[in-house]
Amino acid sequence: MRDSNNFTFGNSSNGYLCQFNEDFKYILLPVSYALVFVIGLALNATALYVIIFRTKNWKPTTIYMLNLTVCDTLYIFTLPFLIYYYADENDWPFSEPFCKIIRFLFYSNLYGSILFLCCISLHRFLGICYPVRSLNWVSPRRAKLVSVGVWAFVLFCQAPILYFSRTRDVDTQTRVCYDTTSPELFDDFLVYSSVVSVFMFVLPFMVVMVCYGLMVKKLLEPRWADEVRSGLRGGLGTKNYKQKSVKMIIIVLAAFMLCFLPFHLTRSLYYSFRYLQQIDPAQVSCSLLEASSIAYKVTRPFASANSCIDPILYFLAGQGVRRQFTKKKKIASKDQSDTTKL
Repeated sequence: MRDSNNFTFGNSSNGYLCQFNEDFKYILLPVSYALVFVIGLALNATALYVIIFRTKNWKPTTIYMLNLTVCDTLYIFTLPFLIYYYADENDWPFSEPFCKIIRFLFYSNLYGSILFLCCISLHRFLGICYPVRSLNWVSPRRAKLVSVGVWAFVLFCQAPILYFSRTRDVDTQTRVCYDTTSPELFDDFLVYSSVVSVFMFVLPFMVVMVCYGLMVKKLLEPRWADEVRSGLRGGLGTKNYKQKSVKMIIIVLAAFMLCFLPFHLTRSLYYSFRYLQQIDPAQVSCSLLEASSIAYKVTRPFASANSCIDPILYFLAGQGVRRQFTKKKKIASKDQSDTTKL
């Protein structure tokens, strides 16, 4: 079994081999990663600037959004190396330690984004469903502690990537940097990948779905509007707060349903079929294995596109950001008007 231009899977001892070509990924991945790099870098750099230099009142959501933006930015910085790698048809020109670092950063920041989206969703859930009690539960200090815990958890869970990621010389001119691991370690990697997917995607996804289901139910209750009018939301109007919450629900669900879910489903299928094909080639046909591999490669850009969606969450769901830009615009217009009068 090897990863190169022409993929070969199976056990040569029994004469059962699968061969298929995936040259399409040498166009798909570099182009899609390049688009994500350009768009995502611009959006996340703008978000970082606004959060760090233009935000005076740091709320728990602001802290989570800062960490989410940092995750996306670090993730984006790994893309140029992968763009070069796939554009050069799986020829890794760098060292094996650098391959390990790039894969580690790639997946650490991917799952960090998922967990911080989950934190943002939980925070909004508490504010909507438990508006009084949540005043004592949430604070900037606790948000900082939670963020430190998330980073520690992500780095701990992704540390095995530094072991599994390997390079190997396919021939005298080509060296691959495995997206998974070397063939002899694939069985162990499958167990590790399955555990990580459960704890860092499936469980957060379930939490987000449950929270948003309860939030929608609560937002439709007339009593909730009365609570907002009574001043529990710091003067923010009922209509504006509801619109803000609905926007956040739509954007986060879009990130999970369009970016993370297809990627994890197709990857799990591909890994499972690959494992079964190793055990008993008769269980999985070559066409099925090839189809799952293609589907996995096609959905990988979807996961990367999340780096472009997250900043939209901040700009569309954050009323404070728009108020700052509107305020700056009014000040600029006033200054221009005063200058004209003079």
